Amino acid sequence: MHTGVVPIKETILVVEDDAIGAMDLNGILTSLGYNVLGPVSSGSKALDKIKDTTPDLVLMDITIKGDINGIETAELIKAQIEVPVIFLTAHSDEKTVKQAEKVNPAGYIIKPFDGVKLRKTIESTLS
Repeated sequence: MHTGVVPIKETILVVEDDAIGAMDLNGILTSLGYNVLGPVSSGSKALDKIKDTTPDLVLMDITIKGDINGIETAELIKAQIEVPVIFLTAHSDEKTVKQAEKVNPAGYIIKPFDGVKLRKTIESTLS
C-alpha cells in the first residue's frame, strides 16, 4: 500500500535573496523529496549554514544580498567543503559566465526556470 510519503533524499542548501523565488524553490525541492536548508539570502548566511550542516548540493543565485556575490560565496564554500554548486541566475551574459567558471559549477539554471529542468539538473549532479 502506497502511503504517499516521499522518502527524504539529499540535503540542498538554497541561497536566494528573492523571497518569492526562494519559496517556490523550497516548495519544488520539498515536493521532490529533498531536505532543504534555508533558504538564506546572503553569502554570510550560507557560510554560517555550512558550519552546522554539510549539504549534498548548493543551489545559489549569483546576485544575492550582502557584501559577497554568489560566485565569491561559492569559492568560500568550496574552500571549506567539497560540494557541487549549481548557479540559478537571470544573468547569463558572457562576463558573468566567465566569472562563474572559476568555481567550476556543476551547472547553471537560467531564470525563469521550470521544475523539470531544475529536477533534471539536480538529479544529474547528485547521481
